[in-house]
Amino acid sequence: MAPIPLGWLDFFCPSAVETKTSFTMKILNKWRVLMLGGVCFGLALLSGCSTPAPTAPKKFTFFPPPPDDPRIQFLTAFAGEAQMGRTRGFSDFVTGEKKTANPLVKPYGLALHDGKIYVCDTVAHNIEVFDLKKKRATYFEPQGEGKLRLPINISIDADGTRYVADTMRQQVLIYAKDGTFVAAMGKKDELKPSDVAITSDRLYITDLNNHAVKVFSKADRKLLFAIPLDEKNDKEKLFLPSNLAVDNNGKRLLVSDTGANRVQVYDLDGKYLRTIGQQGVAPGLFARPKGVAADRAGLTYVVDAATQVVQIFDAAGRLLLFFGQAGASTRGEVVLPAAVKVDYDHVNYFQKYVAPGYRCEYLILVTSQYGGQKVSVYGFLKKI
Repeated sequence: MAPIPLGWLDFFCPSAVETKTSFTMKILNKWRVLMLGGVCFGLALLSGCSTPAPTAPKKFTFFPPPPDDPRIQFLTAFAGEAQMGRTRGFSDFVTGEKKTANPLVKPYGLALHDGKIYVCDTVAHNIEVFDLKKKRATYFEPQGEGKLRLPINISIDADGTRYVADTMRQQVLIYAKDGTFVAAMGKKDELKPSDVAITSDRLYITDLNNHAVKVFSKADRKLLFAIPLDEKNDKEKLFLPSNLAVDNNGKRLLVSDTGANRVQVYDLDGKYLRTIGQQGVAPGLFARPKGVAADRAGLTYVVDAATQVVQIFDAAGRLLLFFGQAGASTRGEVVLPAAVKVDYDHVNYFQKYVAPGYRCEYLILVTSQYGGQKVSVYGFLKKI
C-alpha cells in the first residue's frame, strides 16, 4: 500500500509513516477507549443518582443520660476553621487561597454577635473570630495603642462595640464594631480587670487587685460605685471576682468569686441578694468556679474548672442539673473549662445537629482550655 502523507494524522501516529490499515486500526482502538470511558462516566453519574447505601444512625449525647428525660444535648465542638464544616471550593483552588487562622491554643472568654463567635486566646494573645455563616475563621489582633497582651474576656454591646478585659495591660480595651480602637479604661495600677458585663447605661468590671466589681457610666466611663457596698459584711464581700454576667431580665448581677468558691448575686445597684454554692467537690458545691451565665428563665450556669462540669441552678440557688463531666462521653465532655455563654440569637446555625423529636430553645457554649474540643456547643432541648 502507498504510504499516507504526514500531516494531521501524525497526532494519532507515533511513527513517521503509517499504512492505511494500521492507521485505521489505531483509530478504531482509540474510539473504543473513548467509548469505554464514556460508559464508565455515565455509570458513575447513574450511581451518584441512585439510592445511597444505608448509614449508621447518628449518636446523640444527652444530659442527663438515659433513662432520664434529656434536657441538654451536646451539638458540636470546634477548635479551628478546619472543624467548622467548610471545604475548599473551586474558587479557593483557582485563587490559591489558604486558611487564615490556626486552631485555638488556650481559650478563655467568648462572646457571640451578628453571626460570629469571638474567642479570647490567652496564649496566642489575640481573639479568634469564627464566622458561622461563611464557616471561616480570622484573627482580631489590633496593633498600636489597641494592641492586646493578655485578653481574658470579651463582651459585645448591642451596637457591636467590643469590650476586652486585658489582665496584663490592666485595662479594658474598647473597639468599635469595625475593630477600630476607641479607648482604654484604667490607669496604671488602678485596676486589674478580668471580665466586663454590659447594661444599657453601665459597665460592670471585675477588679482582682481590689477584690471588687467597679461600676462605670457607659456614656462617659466615669466610676459610679464599687461592689460590695459594705466591705465589712462577710456575706456580701468578694475575694477574687473573676467572671460576671447580667441576667437577661436586667435585674441581677452574677459574680463568680473564684477565691471564695461561690457565686455572689447582687442587684444592679450593688445590693447583696444571695450566695450560690460553697466550697466542696460534690454537686451544688464549687472547687474552682469561673465562667457564669444566665438564661431568660432566671437559671444560673456556673463553670467549675476543678470538677470540670457546668452546673445549673434555679433562681433560688438550688442545683437542677450538671453536664460536661469527663467520662460520661468523650462527645460533650469539657477539659479545664473556663467560660460559659447562653445565646438565643444563633440557634439556627446549630439546629441541624439536634436529635429528631426535639428543637433547640437556646445555646450554651463552653470553652475548654485543653483537649480538642476548645469551644463546645450544647442545646437546651424542648420536645416537639
